[in-house]
Amino acid sequence: MEMKAALNQLSKELKGELKHDELWKSIYATDASVYREVPLAVSFPVNDDDLVRLINFAKAHKTSLIPRTAGTSLAGQCTGDGIVVDVSKHFTDIIKVDKNRKTVTVQPGVIRDDLNRRLQKHNLFFGPNTSTSNRCMIGGMVGNNSSGTTSIKYGTTRDKIISLKVILSDGSKAEFKDLTPEQYQAKLKLENLEGEIYRIINKKLSNKENQEEILKNFPPAELHRRNTGYAIDELLATEVFNTGSNKFNFSKLIAGSEGTLAFITEITLQLDELPPKYTAMVAAHYPSIDSCMQAVVPAMQHSLFTCEMMDKVILDCTKESLMYRENRFFIEGDPQGILMLELRSDSETDLQNQVDALLETLESSGLGYAFPVLYNEQIDLALELRKAGLGLLGNMKGDRKAVACIEDTAVALPVLADYISDFSKIMKSYDQQAVYYAHAGAGEIHLRPILNLKKSDDVKLFRSITKDVAELVKRYNGSLSGEHGDGRVRAEFIELMFGKNVYELLKEVKYVFDPQNIFNPGKIVDAPAMDTSLRYVPDRIEPEIDTIMDFSDADGVLRLAEKCNGSGDCRKSVEAGGTMCPSYRATKDEKDTTRARANALREFLTNSDKPNRFDHPELKEVLDLCISCKGCKSECPSNVDMAALKAEFQHQYHKNNKPSFRDKAFANITQQNERASKFPGISRFFLTNEFTSGIAKKVLGVAPERELPAVAKQTLKAYYLKNQEKFNIKDPVKTVYLFNDEFTNYLDVEVGKDALNLLAKLRYKVLIIDHPESGRSQISKGFLTKAKELANKNVSIFKDLVTTETPLIGVEPSAILSFRDEYLRLADDKTAANALAKNSFIIEEFLKQEISEGNIKAEQFTQKQATIKVHAHCHQKALSNASRTFDILNLPTNYKVTIIPSGCCGMAGSFGYEKEHYEISMRIGENSLFPAVRKSEKSVIISANGTSCRHQIKDGTGRQALHPVTILRNALNKS
Repeated sequence: MEMKAALNQLSKELKGELKHDELWKSIYATDASVYREVPLAVSFPVNDDDLVRLINFAKAHKTSLIPRTAGTSLAGQCTGDGIVVDVSKHFTDIIKVDKNRKTVTVQPGVIRDDLNRRLQKHNLFFGPNTSTSNRCMIGGMVGNNSSGTTSIKYGTTRDKIISLKVILSDGSKAEFKDLTPEQYQAKLKLENLEGEIYRIINKKLSNKENQEEILKNFPPAELHRRNTGYAIDELLATEVFNTGSNKFNFSKLIAGSEGTLAFITEITLQLDELPPKYTAMVAAHYPSIDSCMQAVVPAMQHSLFTCEMMDKVILDCTKESLMYRENRFFIEGDPQGILMLELRSDSETDLQNQVDALLETLESSGLGYAFPVLYNEQIDLALELRKAGLGLLGNMKGDRKAVACIEDTAVALPVLADYISDFSKIMKSYDQQAVYYAHAGAGEIHLRPILNLKKSDDVKLFRSITKDVAELVKRYNGSLSGEHGDGRVRAEFIELMFGKNVYELLKEVKYVFDPQNIFNPGKIVDAPAMDTSLRYVPDRIEPEIDTIMDFSDADGVLRLAEKCNGSGDCRKSVEAGGTMCPSYRATKDEKDTTRARANALREFLTNSDKPNRFDHPELKEVLDLCISCKGCKSECPSNVDMAALKAEFQHQYHKNNKPSFRDKAFANITQQNERASKFPGISRFFLTNEFTSGIAKKVLGVAPERELPAVAKQTLKAYYLKNQEKFNIKDPVKTVYLFNDEFTNYLDVEVGKDALNLLAKLRYKVLIIDHPESGRSQISKGFLTKAKELANKNVSIFKDLVTTETPLIGVEPSAILSFRDEYLRLADDKTAANALAKNSFIIEEFLKQEISEGNIKAEQFTQKQATIKVHAHCHQKALSNASRTFDILNLPTNYKVTIIPSGCCGMAGSFGYEKEHYEISMRIGENSLFPAVRKSEKSVIISANGTSCRHQIKDGTGRQALHPVTILRNALNKS
């Protein structure tokens, strides 16, 4: 109770937030590593004063501070039992860009790719480029001395640091930068902690025996990827010790120190000019890992910008990825390894000469068998495939995973092939097929054993493999960590790598900077055993959790949540594109990421002592802002399907917690609309009249700013039956079944009419038969018993009707795509459901296919000019492709179509109507969609195929968006 009271008092003193409830602590118990440590609290400091208060609190209460930005660390750097200090929300300013000096000053929470977008107008960029670049932050890159794909050309983060402003462990502030010998001597005379740090380090590094030990035991300087321990060798190689020409700069030591020495508040970086304009990539294919490794040295004789490797395991993972399988276009045969070799030039002629020379080297070596050359956007697609590697590894079904422990070793290029050969022998002795992935040109291969850390036998392997590889790296005079850092997983072996004397020096460095051990203890020095505090308790009894949805594709609901490895793709910024994760983009709270939701589900489903493991208000809280956009289903490399997890949670939670009146009303909205459609005039008056609609909104808990959707004067079914002969085309091009979804039938009837008339005009026979609603409303509110009933009915009705020749199409993506998604988890007849899924399409997909087959031609449409901007429904982006809409709207000869790079619109069915969610809903829309619509000229046609999207655009911008079929129907030739 004393600590709880102290935390409550600290919370009052901080300008930022402090969280110490079970939900927040569980969310921050893990990063992207295999470790789990429940913190004391989580803080979100706003300024330096908050950081000083946190430091003082940690000293007074004998706890620690764990600095954190995006939390993508693979070695456990962001886990600990103290206070996690998350600077990603408030320390996000780009303070100054100096174009002339090619420098930039930032706070630690600035995202790497966002920084480079800002710098692009100055023809500058920050070179180090990790696979997490769309969400990793500069502070974390400094902490880990990150490097990434471009290090062979642009170096590591340490190489780019000019100066750092930090807060020391006594709360005092310091700035570390290049010092002349005179300035260095002045620092030695300071009567404070900063002066003491300079004096002690000076004493230790001036000692000749220490110098000899450092030079003897550290990897050679030419191995620029060396990230093990503290970089005291960098400090030694300076003019003040007469061992080098470099200026003394403590920033070189802070880089790679993993937040254990000081708290960084400001970072000044050296920038580079943007790379040459023209680029090409040779994707060299090899029949074995050995031949691939042997090819690295001759390839590196050329002026490469990247030299990356992917192996067969990674490539095979991409086959099943919804997002990345199309990126495999350049792969020939079944290579065991691919080297991705990038060249650049300011001249196309010179670039081609470079390509020819590289190809000659590769082909003459006789090691590879295919050498496709990629250009322009093809390179981006290939690099995205490589970047996805880490997350895709987490998508391996079951409990065996490619484990990060020895994935960061680096050796000199001349011995790389021999090292890999010896490494393979170690793996073979453990009966392991390792995963080979990463930065071949820098001598660093991310090697991962495949282990089940839920089993004690594999935990023993985890340790023994790591130790054996550490000894191998030592023999090759390499670095146990090239870029990912020591953290929890490798720190235990630093003494083995450097010897006792150097290790004692490292401990003294830690002690002089942080005598009370408050900064991220247990990392780099004095680390606990690497096989403790793991995510999973070895040999645990797996919880048995019954669900109404079928999660057998992931071996159960818990394992689906466990597929999240913490890589944090859900934290990417709006500017990075994509949809995931809309609520996080609006709030910038970790709680609202897919990762946090998966973490919370894993924690509570694993550790709950309740009969109903879902019956926890913390789960309700963490899932509250999940809007089931399905972005994670495709954009998360591990395909963590949070929309399905949320629906299942709501269903289970309802068993012990009565659903609200509003939830029941929204879930059963179709029944209400059916009744209203019998008296459309009265219903429309009630829902549009200010007084009566106000009462309805208040009763339902709907935001007063929203307009309640009113039923049409005539249902689509009634219109179809009245005009059935019109749609019963004789000798049609094809016959299709139109799924008359509940939104189109009662509310968006005009869109349904446009679809019917467009298809009829194009000579397609359209059939609408009796069928129930899709179940979308029930799924969104967790009424899965009813949704299952509806799924079974629809599958039963359509299974013998819908075929390749007579497909099922729909105009509302969220409804028709249920056949391709939720029905596969809900329907009892799996065979029929899967067959039906393959022949169910949003109307744009169907029209695109017909255009491709030559059945629909541009001549059938107007020659008039029009400019169209497309916003695609989230479910279409996740389960289909926005390009289908783009393609069909481009059919009229003079239509100019662009896709708005928008994420989710923010409405998400009933979510945006709910009064407590209205503000978040609009903030999501403001992220990209609303500004893009507002900037469009009034003559520009805004297209949106989702009913929720069209309502949101109207409420957020005042513009009327049209469904693509309406635009095409209006574009039909009148003859």
